[in-house]
Amino acid sequence: MKLKNLLLIFALNLVGLFQVSAQISPGDLSNAHAFLEGVSNCTKCHAVGNKVTNDKCLACHQIIQTNIKEKKGYHASVEVAGKQCVTCHNDHHGRNFQLIKFDKNKFNHNLAGFALKGVHAKKECNACHKPAFIKDPRLKKKASTFMGLNQACLTCHADYHQGRMSPNCSKCHSFETFKNATGFDHNTTRFPLIGSHKTVACEKCHKTQIIEGKPVQQFRGLAFANCNDCHKDPHDNKFGQNCKQCHSEVSFHNIKGISTFNHDKTGFPLVGKHKLVTCVSCHKSKNMNAPIKHDRCSDCHADYHNKEFEKRGISPDCNQCHNNDGFTPSTFTIEKHNLTKFSLQGAHLATPCLACHKKDNNKWTFKRMGRNCIDCHKNEHKGFIEDKFMPNDNCTLCHNVTNWETATFDHNKTNFKLDGAHSKLLCSECHYPKNGKGIRVQQFMALSTDCSSCHKNSHMGQFEINGKTDCTRCHTTLAWANTTFNHNTSRFKLEGAHAKVKCVECHKEVTNEKGKYIQYIFKSIACSTCHS
Repeated sequence: MKLKNLLLIFALNLVGLFQVSAQISPGDLSNAHAFLEGVSNCTKCHAVGNKVTNDKCLACHQIIQTNIKEKKGYHASVEVAGKQCVTCHNDHHGRNFQLIKFDKNKFNHNLAGFALKGVHAKKECNACHKPAFIKDPRLKKKASTFMGLNQACLTCHADYHQGRMSPNCSKCHSFETFKNATGFDHNTTRFPLIGSHKTVACEKCHKTQIIEGKPVQQFRGLAFANCNDCHKDPHDNKFGQNCKQCHSEVSFHNIKGISTFNHDKTGFPLVGKHKLVTCVSCHKSKNMNAPIKHDRCSDCHADYHNKEFEKRGISPDCNQCHNNDGFTPSTFTIEKHNLTKFSLQGAHLATPCLACHKKDNNKWTFKRMGRNCIDCHKNEHKGFIEDKFMPNDNCTLCHNVTNWETATFDHNKTNFKLDGAHSKLLCSECHYPKNGKGIRVQQFMALSTDCSSCHKNSHMGQFEINGKTDCTRCHTTLAWANTTFNHNTSRFKLEGAHAKVKCVECHKEVTNEKGKYIQYIFKSIACSTCHS
């Protein structure tokens, strides 16, 4: 009997709760908000007084909140900005109620920040607004959404050029058709179309190749410096590669008033660069048959070196250092250079000629070059090293021509002898320390010989005497870990069982206002200091 009464009371209470809930809620929430159902969740959307605020909505819909702040998308447009969310999206109308309702056919897409032009205006909404084109994982999982797209062409379209052209397709293509690149002007490239080139079909020069299984038309990386990059040379290089000497883009068969001529029949066969020189460059008179002096280079070419190599009023011919293939590189060999007053040794062998002979005003110079290091190289130690260690800026006292970084300075000449671990260090570790900005600065003079000037005092000043710590009392330069400390010279001699105790048993790591360090100095050596 009692069990029946209890069940009856429970059933009546349950019915009462349902009635209270029904009185509070105006109706079921939509499927999208169903997880917010229940009296305890009301304040997640409603402020006190049963009002829904934009702040509450945007706290959940953060992507829309971000777009509004950045003034992007439809919700930042003049049609929506300033409105309350509930004006367009209200709930409690049942599970199947559509929170988002608008006429797709009448929607003004300009308000979304992307005007539909050309072919885009004829597409169905779901042709673009689909998960495959959405990158944001928060939106990608949604079956239906109009958010998550950006305006880049490659968001929706495959990259036909496979990264070989600008991702801004609209530079060349219109919204009407992809195939006709109506926005592209070939005259803005390094190869303007002139003459007959204007009528050549694009695919004649821009071939299609298969890359990663897909056809790609080549627009970049085409060679066009010479005509024979595209055209076969019918002369088999007998007249050089400068086709424009005789031909133009108007017509290959329209020769520029010159008949075929074999220059080898003259006393001056055309070789090297001479093949590329236009006839009028040498034959300046109207009568092309007028004899021209050609025994010496100087008969046609000015003395570029301004008589710098002149001896007894006569300059040597250019062919002693140059040939017809070009003024550079010179044929003046290292063996010939070693016969001069400055023999090339070590790193100088790998130094290009222009590094020394073409420094001032971009003009080649060969005489009065100097033979000392300081004649070509700046003394970077000037003002940093005492003159007694580098008299007359003589770099060779420490350096050699093989490797500048390998120095042979005898450090024993200073007041700091290098021994132990110091003898294995690079010079730069002490003489090129980093400043407060992390930049290495040169420092040789006025260096302190105190250990603390280079090394951190890991003992936090425990062994200081008159403000200085003499590390050599316990350590050597051989290795920091090996100490010469004798405990029996301290206040506390190690006797009995103490002699067998490990150092770390008494000297432990402590942390205080000074930092973290091992304590060696104690105020008291009484037993109670260590033993309780």
